[in-house]
Amino acid sequence: MDFSIAGILALDGATNGAVYALLALATVLVFAVTRIIFIPQGEFVAFGALTLALFQMGKVPGTVWFLLILAAAAAIADLIDGLRQHLSSARLAKRVLRTLAYPVAVSLLAIWAAPLNLPMVVQAALTLALVTPFGGLIYRLAYESLADATSLVLLIVSVGVHFALTGLGLFFFGAEGFRNPSFWDIRWAAGPLQLTGQTIFIFAASLALIVALWLFFERTLHGKALRATAINRLGARLMGISSKDAGRSTLTVAAFIGALSGLLIGPTTTIFYDSGFLIGLKGFVAAVFAGLSSYPLALLGAMFVGLLESFGSFWASAFKEVIVFGSIIPVLLWRSLRDPQQEEH
Repeated sequence: MDFSIAGILALDGATNGAVYALLALATVLVFAVTRIIFIPQGEFVAFGALTLALFQMGKVPGTVWFLLILAAAAAIADLIDGLRQHLSSARLAKRVLRTLAYPVAVSLLAIWAAPLNLPMVVQAALTLALVTPFGGLIYRLAYESLADATSLVLLIVSVGVHFALTGLGLFFFGAEGFRNPSFWDIRWAAGPLQLTGQTIFIFAASLALIVALWLFFERTLHGKALRATAINRLGARLMGISSKDAGRSTLTVAAFIGALSGLLIGPTTTIFYDSGFLIGLKGFVAAVFAGLSSYPLALLGAMFVGLLESFGSFWASAFKEVIVFGSIIPVLLWRSLRDPQQEEH
């Protein structure tokens, strides 16, 4: 391997690492606030990429119907809970309307806009608007009633949600893979390196989202409430912060990050309905490097995973996934030896 090949592999690894960094941040955020090891994070990636691909073809994406089904199920759950609590008809109607209003509105907008062949940026924004509500709705249906369960129970639920979303992804999107066009189709040559506009777009979007998340958690009241819940769930409850609202908001943010990651990675590889699992799992590996607790370490871990994958594919392409996922074993051993009696809180 000479310097030029090493540079190409490093650029490719850093590009993938930027996407993995977003998924690692989402994984750490969800675990910190809800104690959920969120296995289905990668499904949001696939949904984002495939939704944009179908918009590009002028078709109404299956995301629309899936979103309406989830919203209807959540509305029924809210109605049942309201009847158990003996709420008035007006409060029941308000609760159900609040659950249904946004999904129905954005779904109708998507149905209207799909055949118009709007600019790609508009289609991407509509994709984010469609996929982002999935997080809060999935939390409402799958996790909210188990919010106080152990992490093991929540992990088992996450595995079930992953398989359900993968199967439903096959139903709504089909088995065909799609590769989206680049957001910025331009190239620069720097010696042996070929720097594309899509690569710049990935780095810029990742950096912008990381800064936006920092501002959200440091400067907004809602972000500080999520931080308080992550630090001390019981103390946050005593201060009037709803753990249910915190859980829904956290998974909504995670769904947005996943959908954006799908938009970023869609032009670089062909995405199938089940492609998100491996992509999300690499973000999870980066989050484990950080102990599921440190955002800066998650970023560093994601870059390490991206570089390890890139150089591993050069030296032993058939074993690149084994190399990436095998790297988690010494990290887990080191953490278990350093803190063998860590208790769950």
